[in-house]
Amino acid sequence: MTEKLDCINPATKEILATVPLQTVEDLKEMIECAKNAHYDWASLRVKDRIPYIKKIKDYIVENADELVDSITKDNGKLRFDALTTEILPSAMAADFYIKKSKGYLKDRKLPSGSIFNLMKKSIARRVPFGVIGIISPWNYPFTIAFSEVIMGLLSGNCVILKVASETQLVGMELKGVVEAAELPEGVFQYINIPGRIGGNAFLENGINKLFFTGSVPVGKKLMAKASETLTPINLELGGNDAMLVCEDADPYRAASGALWAGFSNAGQSCGGVERIYVHEKIYDSFMENLKKKIETLRVGYDEGCSTGMGCMTTESQINTVKSHIKDALDHGARIYAQSEVPLDTNLHNFLPATVLANVDHSMIVMKEETFGPVVGVMKVKDMEEAISLSNDSTLGLTGSVWSKNSRKAGKLAQRIQAGVVTINDHLMSHGLPGTSWGGMKESGIGRTHGEFGFNEMTQVQIIVKDRLSLIKKNLWWHPYDEKLFKGIRGLLDFLLNKKLSSRLKGFGWVLINLPRMMRK
Repeated sequence: MTEKLDCINPATKEILATVPLQTVEDLKEMIECAKNAHYDWASLRVKDRIPYIKKIKDYIVENADELVDSITKDNGKLRFDALTTEILPSAMAADFYIKKSKGYLKDRKLPSGSIFNLMKKSIARRVPFGVIGIISPWNYPFTIAFSEVIMGLLSGNCVILKVASETQLVGMELKGVVEAAELPEGVFQYINIPGRIGGNAFLENGINKLFFTGSVPVGKKLMAKASETLTPINLELGGNDAMLVCEDADPYRAASGALWAGFSNAGQSCGGVERIYVHEKIYDSFMENLKKKIETLRVGYDEGCSTGMGCMTTESQINTVKSHIKDALDHGARIYAQSEVPLDTNLHNFLPATVLANVDHSMIVMKEETFGPVVGVMKVKDMEEAISLSNDSTLGLTGSVWSKNSRKAGKLAQRIQAGVVTINDHLMSHGLPGTSWGGMKESGIGRTHGEFGFNEMTQVQIIVKDRLSLIKKNLWWHPYDEKLFKGIRGLLDFLLNKKLSSRLKGFGWVLINLPRMMRK
């Protein structure tokens, strides 16, 4: 009997749908099917793959409202967030890669490196891996998976997608979006297997590359597993992002940015603000602005478009957030500002937006990823202290610098140990399809989005062509003798010796040996 999984609205506990669970055997069959389909798909020219992606883009635009509704119900985020951070960026990404994929995949001529090597012509090609697996998370269940699927397909790979069990309704919607393109059989497939076995199942059954977005501990386990077969793996893991507010920053804009980047999607963003370091000269003004915004933030189930923050997606993450807050309070922090939460007893999984003051790096909330609607704010005496504190983390996904002086902010940004650093903004760079995304330290390996992310979908193959096909043998080929040795030694002097006399002498020995290239 086939096991089934209920799709549950986290805010109302309504059962939205019931979907069948699949098995590792199903995945094996999918991988085999994809491998059979890969040759024909990869053999298509890019321009012949593009029309399929255009159908996908058009489907999103035409069905945007229905997709927003599904994301909101299945994940618990606001309709506004679903539209602005999931559907709009996905449609824009599809359009971007349609336009850029030809250039990204174009063969590139490589420099010869020396006049001696002019007889050879080297070309770099981007070739698909074959069959790639994508494991995507529940916090942005549509857009994270979507961009990787589109890049994978355009680059000539066959794709097997697994989304989080918590957001299977969105996964089924995403499956429908891609299948609207009417791709050849086996080119795109969707698998619903439990997360606890999904990664290993991909890696044990012949996937050619795995893309995983999720937690650091799971990422480490998958990397260890991938090492057994040397399967390439791309990891986008957690963040504990720092926001640096300089003394010349606009306190209103900075507080507005902290509200957006810290509490959008109920703080369930790996690239959202979690730690804020504010210069002492602007600290009070910044905190006053942030307090006003937090205390007037409307939290609730979003049936319209006026709510400011939705619910948490999972109860386990709620417990993590509560434990981090408790730890901070036990170590001397205080709640500086907090929003209200819905009083309706029929609603679930809501936490208040919370700002913690008197925090320090002895507290979990400042050292680990909280992944919820909480930010800790520290006062610093200068930006040197802020830089030091921001880098005091095993994570390095994103960060931000807030200042009216863009040059100063740029220099500070370069010193933050993070994969993406924005100036006077935060979190939104994931929505820029041309801007690559990825972290340093334990926040991940590899990139997604943009040219660097597109490159992750392919391997480099070098083709070296001979320009002098009429010669009988190359200068360095057998048989060896003393004259040839002096000729090669002379070549070294001719190309690189600083003395003119040595270069001329070396050139003479090269000329003496050239006739052997034409003799049998």
